[in-house]
Amino acid sequence: MDHLNREHIWQLVCEYTENEQLRKHMLAVEATMKFYARKYGADEVLWGNIGLVHDFDYDKYPERHPFHGLEVLTEAGFPEEFLYTIRSHADYGDPASLEEQYREPAPRIRLVDKVLYAVDELTGLIMAVAYVRPSKKLEDVELSSIKKKWKDKAFARGAKREDIERGAAELGVPLDEHIQNVLTALKAEHETLGL
Repeated sequence: MDHLNREHIWQLVCEYTENEQLRKHMLAVEATMKFYARKYGADEVLWGNIGLVHDFDYDKYPERHPFHGLEVLTEAGFPEEFLYTIRSHADYGDPASLEEQYREPAPRIRLVDKVLYAVDELTGLIMAVAYVRPSKKLEDVELSSIKKKWKDKAFARGAKREDIERGAAELGVPLDEHIQNVLTALKAEHETLGL
């Protein structure tokens, strides 16, 4: 499978992921990865495809995510750099893995690793803010509305604020600027996301 062919990646996502919300999450991460690739002068197709496929195994294999997916992608011939970025978005290893390299967490070394981690949880929080707006539209979401919901720990409790903060810090981008960047990226793809 060609790791630069978005259609192949999307087919794999749809094969493994029936949950529509999870598919939208991966589309959101794809959009934000492409945004940051443009910002940093990186390969937009590569970064976007990493974002699109990063959680494809979660729906069927949540207890082994992302390691089951890494096995599938390895068999499909994906390059090590691609696999490493997906692996590095997990802050844990797979102690049951037969592969010694997967037993410990992978440190986020490259910029692409840091971006994936930094945008992953934040896309979910921002989309949750859009869902509770009367219009259910991203265009009606502002940085201030995200920050207001941020303080409410019961709101979108699955979006780990400490991971978002750590991701922005690792990326070296002030938190408010990072939130605005991700919001801008998501607004540009509002039709794809149905928001």
